[in-house]
Amino acid sequence: MKKIVRLLGIALLLLIVVLLFNTFRISSKQMTDVVPMKSLSVNDSVITHLSQAIQFRTVSYEDVSLMDSTQFEKFIAFLAYTYPQVHQHLSLERVNTYGLLYYWKGKNTNLKPALLMGHYDVVPVVQGTEKMWKHRPFAGDVAEGFVYGRGTLDDKVTVIGILEAVEYMLREGAQPERSIYLAFGHDEEVSGRYGAQQIAALLEKQKVELEYVMDEGGTIKTDGVSGITKPVALIGIAEKGYTTLKLTSLGDGGHSSMPPAQTSIGMLAEAIDKLQKNPFPAKLGGAASYLQDYLAPEMPFATKLAMANRWLLSSVIVDILAQTNAGNAMVRTSIAPTVIQGGVKDNVLPVEAVAKINFRILPGDSVKGVMEYVKKTIANDKISVETISQFDSEPSPISDTATVGFRALHRTIKGCFPDAIVAPYLVLGATDARYYRNVCTNLYRFMPVRMNEEDLKRPHGTNERISVEDFKNVVMFYVELIKGS
Repeated sequence: MKKIVRLLGIALLLLIVVLLFNTFRISSKQMTDVVPMKSLSVNDSVITHLSQAIQFRTVSYEDVSLMDSTQFEKFIAFLAYTYPQVHQHLSLERVNTYGLLYYWKGKNTNLKPALLMGHYDVVPVVQGTEKMWKHRPFAGDVAEGFVYGRGTLDDKVTVIGILEAVEYMLREGAQPERSIYLAFGHDEEVSGRYGAQQIAALLEKQKVELEYVMDEGGTIKTDGVSGITKPVALIGIAEKGYTTLKLTSLGDGGHSSMPPAQTSIGMLAEAIDKLQKNPFPAKLGGAASYLQDYLAPEMPFATKLAMANRWLLSSVIVDILAQTNAGNAMVRTSIAPTVIQGGVKDNVLPVEAVAKINFRILPGDSVKGVMEYVKKTIANDKISVETISQFDSEPSPISDTATVGFRALHRTIKGCFPDAIVAPYLVLGATDARYYRNVCTNLYRFMPVRMNEEDLKRPHGTNERISVEDFKNVVMFYVELIKGS
């Protein structure tokens, strides 16, 4: 017995030594040799231009017939008038009428070009919520130190920020070392099929090979993440896949005074309940592991120990991440019932009830796997399951962090936002970057805007806005990124 106790004690001691060794050997991945950038003398005209851009109602709809093409044409004309240097020195190709592809020739054409992208379409304002806005959503009001309006965060901020940076550099007589493409889509909010997808197809047809692509995605989270109080600059190196399934339950109709043991609505409710009580398994690999590798050295000791020993403490890490909705979505395919329909009168049993469930698919899972998991989980032959999404997409590959593009982003962030911790992460939504897989393997997703948890609700929500200071920083960021690329 004593021998067993002794062996257990030795094993425990060895385990502690291994855990501590792994913890103390991890070192910071943050660049430390970056000199903070000097503030550019960005003129207040950049704020005026963003305000004016917001006033064009470039709203995209799934039903293309609802699109007000005159607003898109006026926006494009506005860009030509507002950025004369850009339109004099860069070539412009209009792709599929409203997609915009600019080309800026660099000094060294032996280098692969980079592509900076964004989209200028916006989502509509939900009917009935207009009164909830502090300032009208398409007025572009500048007040209380902010520019208000639809598109200030998603995503005219990127389009105007990039163009302001290029216009500034051209006025200064600057030319980038490597050639730069600027790609601006017009239908990202409804899949990007006619904008970004067509632009990417054109580049592929022209046999263009890109060094890196940067799209919108992560932001600088000013209230940190679990265990870290410093701002965290999140660079998306992969994104989740997307599918929506329709569940249809069929039951017996009739009078509500004589209901069966389970109605079609009851069956559907039970199926949804099963899905929510049986989430997809959590996985810590892939892009989530990159995030942990970058954040672990900056965390308090206990959390750092767990992160450094994922082989043993993965369940602890999952529990930590699962404390927030965003953290939970980082490690598993998410399940979100978004639409439910059934019944037309309170005393009539509906024959049919329908629910739509949206899934954001973790790398490692697949659209087909989601379908199989749902059927197995609900286990009810009276409920049909079918895909209805026109925009199904598989999870993206993971872009490397040991590349020219990622290092340029890392260095630029550190120069413009010295207090921020840089970390790669998994983008939970879908971006237009996914269409560029055939012309580039290094796809990154980042928007140089400081946002807290409350601000993250503003894109697609009410009172979308960006501070005057933040937008000037956006312009400065793109100037420095282009110089450093």
